[in-house]
Amino acid sequence: MTHATENISIEDLEEPLALSTEVYLSEAYARAEADKLWAKVWQHVGRVEEIPNVGDYITYDIGDESILIVRAANDAIKAFYNVCSHRGRQLVETPSGAHSSHGKRKLFVCNYHGWQYDLHGKCVHVLDPEDWKCALTEQRTRLGEVKVDTWGGWIWINMDPEAGSLRDYLEPAAGHLDQFELDKMRYRWRKWVVFECNWKVAIEAFAESYHVKATHPQLNKYGDFYTVSVAQGLHGNNKFHSKKPDENNTATATVSRVAKGDDPRKTIATMQSEFWETMQASTTPTLVAAAQRLVEELPEGTPPEEVHRHWLESARRDDAARGLTWPVLDRAKVADAGLAWHMFPNMTILQGNVFALCYRTRPYGSDPNKCIYEAFALERFPEGQEPKTEWVHATPEDEKEWRKVLSQDFSNMRGVQKGMKSRGFRGPLPNPNQERKVTNFHRNLARYMGTGAPRRI
Repeated sequence: MTHATENISIEDLEEPLALSTEVYLSEAYARAEADKLWAKVWQHVGRVEEIPNVGDYITYDIGDESILIVRAANDAIKAFYNVCSHRGRQLVETPSGAHSSHGKRKLFVCNYHGWQYDLHGKCVHVLDPEDWKCALTEQRTRLGEVKVDTWGGWIWINMDPEAGSLRDYLEPAAGHLDQFELDKMRYRWRKWVVFECNWKVAIEAFAESYHVKATHPQLNKYGDFYTVSVAQGLHGNNKFHSKKPDENNTATATVSRVAKGDDPRKTIATMQSEFWETMQASTTPTLVAAAQRLVEELPEGTPPEEVHRHWLESARRDDAARGLTWPVLDRAKVADAGLAWHMFPNMTILQGNVFALCYRTRPYGSDPNKCIYEAFALERFPEGQEPKTEWVHATPEDEKEWRKVLSQDFSNMRGVQKGMKSRGFRGPLPNPNQERKVTNFHRNLARYMGTGAPRRI
């Protein structure tokens, strides 16, 4: 492997670099990630909306670890290792074939010997405690606690007791994304699957727009998807190059600004319908409906900028009429935020004014050839009108569930994992401009792992 001591800098990412296939294929590397990476990084484990009431809990599994996240009080969320301090039995088990566990409890009771724990992790019942001759102190019997914090409506945990603050870890991404008020969005849908590729292959499939022209040819009629990719410390974002900022830049609105065609009214309407039909994300029913009215509301020949502005203002009024207020966005700051973010190590956020499309990947045990892949759409709803959602398991072949765009991405994920095992493959060669988020990801990954740094070609 190429070692991190090569000291690849952000400036080096401007040059053509190659990656090691071992970080995707090596069983030893996959096992080492448990201690060197996952035990050290902040990772989001769910949404605050999933545990609104005292006693509500969810579990999060990463490799062989299981974390129990619980609403301990109205304003307190706690996280613990999901293991009884007596003999190590898991307190909450994930049902076979399920994504995670969730529910509501007053106490967590070990089914092995009946030890009980309150919502703050304190052991409140031990059978025959006198047998231990007063050796069972509160500190020795309480659940092992995990650092926990919230940002953007997500709950984040870190297993490293010496870890710095979540806010510091997420910068500068958090500063760019705060304006979209992600914490006020709720799930529209959420799906998951165990996929036959490494978790890095999966997250990298959504880290750039360089693949759009070949992978999603149906989208090419809407414009040029050339984006520059920017390293942002641990994280990275991408944005259109040399384009002026929009009043309300979103993944869909920005594309519409550079859309091809003689009539932007029809282009935006067609594009919005296609986004909804093939992703059911990166737009909303309100934006779709407002786009369909453009031909009726504006005369032919209206300049693209005016069409775009009218469309967004119309959608904003429609949402206001049903009790939904859009966030106030600063044009320059929105342009700097770009189209999408890779949040190190395993999350992608494609943000918009009232929506976000997100992906998360994580290892499946220590198998380098499998991962847990999750996709979910967030949306801002009028208060009290948020849909009730659950994690839906869908097979990769189920295009009805995943829709066309994600199904196209799945074909790449599967093909890359197989192809990298070829003796004839010398290692990935990310585009220095459009795929710099990928090389930056590996630059930072190598810092944690101590090996596998990008190498100069």
